[in-house]
Amino acid sequence: MQELRTLLDKLWIDYTGLNPSALKIHNLFVERGDTVFNDHIAFRTYEGKTGLDSFAKPFIKAGYKAMGEYEFVQKKLFAKHFEHENKELPKIFISELKWKEFSPFLQKQTENILSQIKDSDIDNFNFSVAGRLWNMNHADYLKLADESEYAGWLAAFGFRANHFTVDVNRLSSFKTLEDLDTFIESQGFNLNTSGGKIKGTPAELLEQSSTLAKTISVAFNDGKFEIPACYYEFARRYPDAKGDLYQGFIAASADKIFESTDRQR
Repeated sequence: MQELRTLLDKLWIDYTGLNPSALKIHNLFVERGDTVFNDHIAFRTYEGKTGLDSFAKPFIKAGYKAMGEYEFVQKKLFAKHFEHENKELPKIFISELKWKEFSPFLQKQTENILSQIKDSDIDNFNFSVAGRLWNMNHADYLKLADESEYAGWLAAFGFRANHFTVDVNRLSSFKTLEDLDTFIESQGFNLNTSGGKIKGTPAELLEQSSTLAKTISVAFNDGKFEIPACYYEFARRYPDAKGDLYQGFIAASADKIFESTDRQR
């Protein structure tokens, strides 16, 4: 358990290094008297030798179990979420890119990326915070992102938390997700409006919103360039017919949440 908690701490430190806004928002909640809990942490990976089942092994080892499965046909992604019996621990959401369904260019780029990843890297308990393990040109990143924003982000940033998610149910100072979103915007942070600021409904048992990823300077082979990094998500869950809070995800909502890292053109 200590190894898992150490990994979760590493993931948060790495994530807030790429997304200082998340730490600022987190601290704003604390200043209001809230205790901030993580609903879930999301990761992106490639189908194949770094696929989600392989990616999830350290979390499975630490006691997580696979739960829901999700298909994203348009974005050509497949995902699973994992839960721990200790409900104080965040859910883990892992999606993988079906890269063989894309253009020859994207397939060739991905094959080159995967060829640079060692088996020892994948077997490491801390693989989920390994970062980018390959060389990448900014020009190639742009071409990848033009075809798939998801593929571009993954090629640029590698393996690390794409986003953390605040458990809105456990915040004491906000009654609704609308109230939280209004507060976030009043503090100068921009929200993802794709599909509306709030994705999902109480009837679907899950509402989600998120900030837009801010750009940061990233080193490529051909120089440093500003590209969108990570975002912060907010999730409010509702009880099912049995009175238990829904713990799954809604593919249609997640599809729009993914776009929080899209380049704003």
